[in-house]
Amino acid sequence: MWNHGGMVLPRDYTRQNCSMARALEIVGERWTLLIVRDAFFGVRRFSDFSRHLDVPRAVLTERLGLLVAEGVLEREPGPRGGYLLTDKGRALWPVLRALVGWGDEYCAPRGPRRLFDHAGCGGRIDPDGRCRDCGAAVAAADTVMSPGPGFDPPVGDEVVTAALARPRRLLEPIR
Repeated sequence: MWNHGGMVLPRDYTRQNCSMARALEIVGERWTLLIVRDAFFGVRRFSDFSRHLDVPRAVLTERLGLLVAEGVLEREPGPRGGYLLTDKGRALWPVLRALVGWGDEYCAPRGPRRLFDHAGCGGRIDPDGRCRDCGAAVAAADTVMSPGPGFDPPVGDEVVTAALARPRRLLEPIR
Protein backbone atom coordinates (compact mmCIF):
# COMPACT_ATOMS: atom_id res chain seq x y z
CA MET A 1 0.00 0.00 0.00
CA TRP A 2 1.07 3.55 -0.51
CA ASN A 3 -0.18 6.86 0.77
CA HIS A 4 -1.49 9.37 -1.75
CA GLY A 5 -2.61 12.65 -0.22
CA GLY A 6 -3.59 11.03 3.07
CA MET A 7 -5.43 8.15 1.42
CA VAL A 8 -3.85 4.70 1.56
CA LEU A 9 -4.17 2.88 -1.74
CA PRO A 10 -3.83 -0.89 -2.02
CA ARG A 11 -1.18 -2.47 -4.24
CA ASP A 12 -3.42 -5.24 -5.52
CA TYR A 13 -6.46 -5.28 -7.77
CA THR A 14 -8.29 -8.19 -6.15
CA ARG A 15 -11.54 -7.54 -8.02
CA GLN A 16 -9.85 -7.39 -11.41
CA ASN A 17 -9.28 -10.80 -12.95
CA CYS A 18 -6.95 -9.90 -15.80
CA SER A 19 -3.28 -10.12 -16.70
CA MET A 20 -2.88 -6.34 -16.88
CA ALA A 21 -4.03 -6.01 -13.27
CA ARG A 22 -1.53 -8.70 -12.18
CA ALA A 23 1.27 -6.93 -14.09
CA LEU A 24 0.36 -3.59 -12.51
CA GLU A 25 0.61 -5.17 -9.08
CA ILE A 26 4.30 -5.69 -9.86
CA VAL A 27 5.30 -2.66 -11.98
CA GLY A 28 2.44 -0.21 -11.57
CA GLU A 29 3.54 1.72 -8.50
CA ARG A 30 5.22 5.10 -8.70
CA TRP A 31 8.96 4.83 -9.32
CA THR A 32 8.91 1.14 -10.28
CA LEU A 33 9.08 1.50 -14.06
CA LEU A 34 11.74 4.21 -13.69
CA ILE A 35 13.83 1.80 -11.60
CA VAL A 36 13.43 -0.86 -14.30
CA ARG A 37 14.26 1.74 -16.99
CA ASP A 38 17.44 2.68 -15.14
CA ALA A 39 18.37 -1.01 -14.85
CA PHE A 40 18.17 -1.18 -18.68
CA PHE A 41 20.35 1.94 -18.80
CA GLY A 42 23.02 0.05 -16.81
CA VAL A 43 22.35 1.22 -13.27
CA ARG A 44 23.10 -1.53 -10.75
CA ARG A 45 23.98 0.09 -7.43
CA PHE A 46 21.43 1.20 -4.86
CA SER A 47 23.26 4.51 -4.43
CA ASP A 48 23.17 5.19 -8.18
CA PHE A 49 19.42 4.47 -8.40
CA SER A 50 18.89 6.73 -5.40
CA ARG A 51 20.93 9.67 -6.72
CA HIS A 52 19.75 9.46 -10.33
CA LEU A 53 16.05 9.09 -9.55
CA ASP A 54 16.05 11.22 -6.39
CA VAL A 55 13.64 8.70 -4.89
CA PRO A 56 13.28 8.42 -1.10
CA ARG A 57 15.54 5.63 0.20
CA ALA A 58 12.69 3.82 1.97
CA VAL A 59 10.64 3.80 -1.24
CA LEU A 60 13.61 2.60 -3.29
CA THR A 61 14.32 -0.17 -0.79
CA GLU A 62 10.69 -1.32 -0.93
CA ARG A 63 10.47 -1.19 -4.74
CA LEU A 64 13.77 -3.02 -5.25
CA GLY A 65 12.66 -5.66 -2.73
CA LEU A 66 9.39 -6.18 -4.59
CA LEU A 67 11.16 -6.42 -7.96
CA VAL A 68 13.57 -9.01 -6.56
CA ALA A 69 10.75 -10.96 -4.88
CA GLU A 70 8.80 -10.99 -8.15
CA GLY A 71 11.81 -12.15 -10.16
CA VAL A 72 12.18 -8.97 -12.25
CA LEU A 73 15.57 -8.17 -10.71
CA GLU A 74 18.14 -10.32 -8.96
CA ARG A 75 20.93 -9.39 -6.60
CA GLU A 76 24.51 -9.83 -7.72
CA PRO A 77 26.42 -12.07 -5.32
CA GLY A 78 28.59 -10.53 -2.63
CA PRO A 79 28.08 -7.87 0.01
CA ARG A 80 28.36 -5.02 -2.49
CA GLY A 81 26.32 -6.74 -5.19
CA GLY A 82 24.00 -4.63 -7.25
CA TYR A 83 20.78 -5.38 -9.09
CA LEU A 84 20.50 -7.10 -12.47
CA LEU A 85 17.51 -7.61 -14.71
CA THR A 86 16.43 -11.24 -15.00
CA ASP A 87 14.96 -12.75 -18.16
CA LYS A 88 11.56 -11.76 -16.76
CA GLY A 89 12.80 -8.19 -16.28
CA ARG A 90 14.38 -7.99 -19.74
CA ALA A 91 11.03 -9.11 -21.17
CA LEU A 92 9.70 -5.69 -20.09
CA TRP A 93 11.85 -3.89 -22.70
CA PRO A 94 9.14 -3.78 -25.40
CA VAL A 95 6.73 -2.27 -22.85
CA LEU A 96 9.22 0.39 -21.81
CA ARG A 97 10.20 1.12 -25.41
CA ALA A 98 6.53 1.55 -26.35
CA LEU A 99 5.96 3.92 -23.40
CA VAL A 100 9.00 5.97 -24.42
CA GLY A 101 7.68 6.12 -28.00
CA TRP A 102 4.27 7.27 -26.77
CA GLY A 103 5.92 9.89 -24.57
CA ASP A 104 8.10 11.06 -27.47
CA GLU A 105 5.01 11.43 -29.65
CA TYR A 106 2.71 13.18 -27.18
CA CYS A 107 4.80 14.62 -24.35
CA ALA A 108 8.09 15.83 -25.86
CA PRO A 109 7.64 19.17 -27.65
CA ARG A 110 11.40 19.52 -28.29
CA GLY A 111 11.68 15.97 -29.61
CA PRO A 112 12.81 12.71 -28.07
CA ARG A 113 15.13 12.93 -25.10
CA ARG A 114 16.84 9.73 -26.18
CA LEU A 115 17.32 8.00 -29.52
CA PHE A 116 17.60 4.24 -29.92
CA ASP A 117 19.68 2.69 -32.69
CA HIS A 118 20.39 -0.88 -33.74
CA ALA A 119 23.97 -1.79 -32.78
CA GLY A 120 24.06 -4.27 -35.67
CA CYS A 121 23.43 -1.89 -38.58
CA GLY A 122 23.13 1.56 -37.01
CA GLY A 123 19.49 2.02 -38.06
CA ARG A 124 17.00 3.88 -35.89
CA ILE A 125 14.69 1.67 -33.86
CA ASP A 126 10.97 2.45 -34.02
CA PRO A 127 8.78 2.34 -30.90
CA ASP A 128 7.61 -1.11 -31.98
CA GLY A 129 11.19 -2.35 -31.50
CA ARG A 130 12.02 -2.85 -35.19
CA CYS A 131 15.01 -1.37 -36.95
CA ARG A 132 14.00 1.02 -39.75
CA ASP A 133 16.97 -0.01 -41.89
CA CYS A 134 17.15 -3.80 -41.67
CA GLY A 135 13.69 -4.60 -40.25
CA ALA A 136 15.06 -6.75 -37.40
CA ALA A 137 13.31 -6.95 -34.05
CA VAL A 138 16.01 -5.45 -31.84
CA ALA A 139 16.64 -6.75 -28.32
CA ALA A 140 17.64 -4.36 -25.56
CA ALA A 141 21.20 -5.74 -25.54
CA ASP A 142 21.51 -4.80 -29.23
CA THR A 143 20.28 -1.26 -28.68
CA VAL A 144 22.50 1.82 -28.54
CA MET A 145 20.95 4.79 -26.76
CA SER A 146 22.14 8.33 -27.43
CA PRO A 147 20.95 11.83 -26.54
CA GLY A 148 18.17 13.15 -28.77
CA PRO A 149 17.01 16.69 -29.61
CA GLY A 150 15.03 16.96 -26.35
CA PHE A 151 18.00 16.00 -24.18
CA ASP A 152 19.12 18.53 -21.59
CA PRO A 153 22.86 18.50 -20.91
CA PRO A 154 23.64 17.23 -17.41
CA VAL A 155 24.20 19.66 -14.58
CA GLY A 156 26.61 18.54 -11.89
CA ASP A 157 28.67 15.40 -11.73
CA GLU A 158 26.14 12.68 -10.92
CA VAL A 159 27.58 9.47 -12.43
CA VAL A 160 24.45 8.06 -14.10
CA THR A 161 23.37 11.32 -15.71
CA ALA A 162 26.90 11.89 -17.03
CA ALA A 163 27.03 8.37 -18.50
CA LEU A 164 23.66 8.82 -20.21
CA ALA A 165 24.85 12.02 -21.90
CA ARG A 166 26.82 10.01 -24.47
CA PRO A 167 25.94 7.02 -26.65
CA ARG A 168 25.94 3.70 -24.82
CA ARG A 169 24.60 0.20 -25.23
CA LEU A 170 21.66 -0.75 -23.03
CA LEU A 171 22.32 -3.22 -20.19
CA GLU A 172 26.04 -2.36 -20.03
CA PRO A 173 26.91 -1.51 -16.43
CA ILE A 174 27.49 2.16 -15.75
CA ARG A 175 30.17 1.20 -13.26
